[in-house]
Amino acid sequence: MDFHYMTRISENLLARVSGPMKFRLLLQPSTSLFLAIRGGLRDARVGDPPYFWGLFTGPAERRVMLKDGWKSISKLFIFAVLLDVIYQIIEQRFVYVGEAVLVAVILAMVPYLLVRGPVNRIARDIQKERLAGR
Repeated sequence: MDFHYMTRISENLLARVSGPMKFRLLLQPSTSLFLAIRGGLRDARVGDPPYFWGLFTGPAERRVMLKDGWKSISKLFIFAVLLDVIYQIIEQRFVYVGEAVLVAVILAMVPYLLVRGPVNRIARDIQKERLAGR
């Protein structure tokens, strides 16, 4: 990759923090966290393995898990891409599709992947404590 290319991407990403529509920098990860918590609680209820860990350790279930994760977060991801495209049109007068996808991954997918598994583990631990206390 060209140094100027990387510089442009980093400058454009940093500009989003103070530019118009910065509310989405809180709204999209918050929505992603809500979806991850909901998915993690559902996983714990049905006995599925923690999500991110299960993607790497359960090759038999990987396709099903990826499909379930994408089903949960696809609308948010597409919305994040569209909002970033709108931002780019307003602010830069040009659309960099790769940047829009990168921003959507950072704002929508990363929080989801990081939170769904731990929520599952915590919920399962709470379930075990409740069952042991009976």
